[in-house]
Amino acid sequence: MSAIDVVGLTKRFGARTVVDNVSLRVEEGEIVGFLGPNGSGKTTTIRMICGLLTPDAGSGTVLGFDVIKDARKIKREVGYMTQRFSFYEDLTIQENLTFVARLYELPARAKTVADTLAGLGLTSRRHQLAGTLSGGWKQRLALAACIMHHPKLLLLDEPTAGVDPKARREFWDEIHRLAGAGVTVLVSTHYMDEAERCHRISYISYGHMLAAGTVDEVIAAAGLSTFVLRGHADADLMAEVGRLDGVAQVAPFGAALHVVGPDRERLAASVKAYAAAHGLTAEPGLTSLEDVFIHFMSKAA
Repeated sequence: MSAIDVVGLTKRFGARTVVDNVSLRVEEGEIVGFLGPNGSGKTTTIRMICGLLTPDAGSGTVLGFDVIKDARKIKREVGYMTQRFSFYEDLTIQENLTFVARLYELPARAKTVADTLAGLGLTSRRHQLAGTLSGGWKQRLALAACIMHHPKLLLLDEPTAGVDPKARREFWDEIHRLAGAGVTVLVSTHYMDEAERCHRISYISYGHMLAAGTVDEVIAAAGLSTFVLRGHADADLMAEVGRLDGVAQVAPFGAALHVVGPDRERLAASVKAYAAAHGLTAEPGLTSLEDVFIHFMSKAA
């Protein structure tokens, strides 16, 4: 059984359609990255999946429950981590977790809170006020609150925004540990390295689902080609290369330029000719997930 299996989800706010006929399937124990630009409908989709918003159209199941009829039951089985830190900053870590444990009416609350603190390395800071925590520790507290009731599905909405690389890596190690124990994870992110740590990704743009699959499948389906132009990369060179036939994107990487386009033959001909005329070298490169992300964004209206 799929943990998430929804078809045609649609949500309107007044005359504006924020999510338009979105379908999504996530298997049990899978980590799926949810990608898309700001305002693309990721958060609205997540809130419909977890029962906080009622779809205007569409159907499906979440953890076997009907996404429309069983919203209350879905909420009990899901851990939802919002974009913004949403806990009481004038309470300690332990007090915040105790409050959450009461909301879920968890048995043996003191032991449950203690075990959760220990599991995420929060015991030594349990008496620290939440408002004094750094971004990484706030993130850890938010994750602790999400998993304390042992949910079968985690919905994480840009959970690592503003967190340093070490804390991000530790967070993702914990996510993979949870997935290994059978927890299903849907996580929205803007970080390409995080998307590449997911089993599969889904890309949404302005309410429409544009692509889904493994990272390799999504990159291949985009049909982009990349060449690396080596030499002195400056703003003038970038501007000139960007105007070449077949070029869709130009990005500097140190002293090199990554040049991307949808037609390999046109791209190769123009980039190689330019390189020969200006004493540069041009060689095939690997198209990245970021290249595909930018490609989708440029196509969207």
